[in-house]
Amino acid sequence: MEDETQKPAGEQDEQAEQTGQTEQADKARLLGQSGSSSPGGAEVQAEEISEEEAEKLPFPTAAVVRLMKTKLDGDKMIKKEVKIAMNKWLGQMCESVATEMNKIPYTMMHLHEFNRARAMYDNLEEFQKEKERVLAHLEAIKSDIAKLERDLGKLEVSEMV
Repeated sequence: MEDETQKPAGEQDEQAEQTGQTEQADKARLLGQSGSSSPGGAEVQAEEISEEEAEKLPFPTAAVVRLMKTKLDGDKMIKKEVKIAMNKWLGQMCESVATEMNKIPYTMMHLHEFNRARAMYDNLEEFQKEKERVLAHLEAIKSDIAKLERDLGKLEVSEMV
């Protein structure tokens, strides 16, 4: 292959343009799109939007998908919008924990400070279990009250005085 520094500037631009078109056609084939659309067509715009959107994601999509697939059945497929939503949500979680860590006045962040910042998210599961336990206890109290009312007969307020 010829060294690009020896070519005139016009030939370099032309070659770069052809390479860009070839890359777009390859991407279109990989995405299942036809390569016959015009460069300004909707398919290319959709591709550009998805590329721009991918650049805004906080984490590599492949890493997020790999983690998701470890807990999903092998026959499950993940739509692109789910991958993007999960990636953005993880980014928001990271920002939230970092904001909480920023409230600590020290310059150096240690593991115990990170654990304190993420405690709110770790405790959500325990909170849900406690909520279910309290609701079950409340239902038991209601059933005891109903049983006592049946056993004693519901007294009228005027009879109690």
